[in-house]
Amino acid sequence: MSDLIASLNTCMGDTGLGDNPHTVRRVRQLMHSYSGSPSDWSQYAVYKDGTRYTRNLVDDGNGKYNLLMLVWGADQESPIHDHAGSHCMMRLLEGQLDEALYKWPQADSVPRLVCTRPLREESVAYMHDRIGLHRIANPSDTLRAVSLHLYSPPYDMCKTFDAQTGNVQASSCSAERLHLTGSWIHH
Repeated sequence: MSDLIASLNTCMGDTGLGDNPHTVRRVRQLMHSYSGSPSDWSQYAVYKDGTRYTRNLVDDGNGKYNLLMLVWGADQESPIHDHAGSHCMMRLLEGQLDEALYKWPQADSVPRLVCTRPLREESVAYMHDRIGLHRIANPSDTLRAVSLHLYSPPYDMCKTFDAQTGNVQASSCSAERLHLTGSWIHH
């Protein structure tokens, strides 16, 4: 994990991802090439029973990005949400997740589903508000899933959308800062 963080810091420098397509491609390649060995990331894969998913801070990227480990409970999903203008890179480390992409709703309407796609271990997905909204779900009714997310610039509030009514609300997207003093078990 420390090698990935060092490479991300070098690649993004003092600006974060910005809108440079070359930097976006390079960061996606770095996320994809990360070895993903559980011994390297399991200390961040902390799950709190009774929650849909946990958001654990791995690195604050010198304020230019956040690197988070999300642990998804069995048969759980995020709400439909935006990314507050940030780039989102997501690498699936364990399990499986499904991504549903939505068009931004027009006034007095609901987000419209564009497509769904499965994410498999070692795959990397990219999302930005210019593309639309999305929802991530763990389709397994027995197993958790673990994903590594990079957000640039970092943010702690986003908009969530009710799929039935289109109602929008501001939602906290803050991450838990872990105090890594021992060994964590991710399953």
